[in-house]
Amino acid sequence: MYQPRKYQKKYSNYIFNFIRQHPFATFILKGERFLATHIPVLADGHAENFRLYSHIANHNEQLKHLKDGTEVLLIFHGAHGYISSSWYKEKDISTWDYSAVHVNARIKIQSKEELEQSLIKLVYKFEKDQEKPLMYKDIPSEIITDHLPHITGFWCEPFKIEGIAKLHQAYDSEDLNRISKKLQQRANPMDYVLEKNIKAENDTKDR
Repeated sequence: MYQPRKYQKKYSNYIFNFIRQHPFATFILKGERFLATHIPVLADGHAENFRLYSHIANHNEQLKHLKDGTEVLLIFHGAHGYISSSWYKEKDISTWDYSAVHVNARIKIQSKEELEQSLIKLVYKFEKDQEKPLMYKDIPSEIITDHLPHITGFWCEPFKIEGIAKLHQAYDSEDLNRISKKLQQRANPMDYVLEKNIKAENDTKDR
């Protein structure tokens, strides 16, 4: 990942929390060509020592290349958006603000039991806040029996992790206020989150 020093995020707590807050990742590996899938990926462990897990459909082209030891890249995306040069008090260059975490990892295929435990955790994470959550154990057994043989679960053991947050660090308060107001006016949900991220980054400077 291209990482200008002032935008680098190296703190393990930042990385771990970012992954947990942005679980829908781009999952990339090399087959006859580069192959990418967009899937939810969860973290198991803690900030100083964790692995990732997910699953893909067996008819996915990636499956035939998914073996123990296969190197993969996972990209976790934060909010991003265009920042116009017209927003500054003085003329400058337009840019794009964003945040992301890249994880290079090696695959370990899950057993059937590990896959089921992963699915239990996955469903719980995204169902627990629903008005009437439907947990894994509540799914009819015939549906589980029908679907489980058609997916493959895997662990991702990280060996290189890089984080970046390009959020207008080092800009003065007047320009930051102008950016904030413009993002709020655009009525785009991602711009709303980006504005909050810029504000948080420049209030704390780093974590």
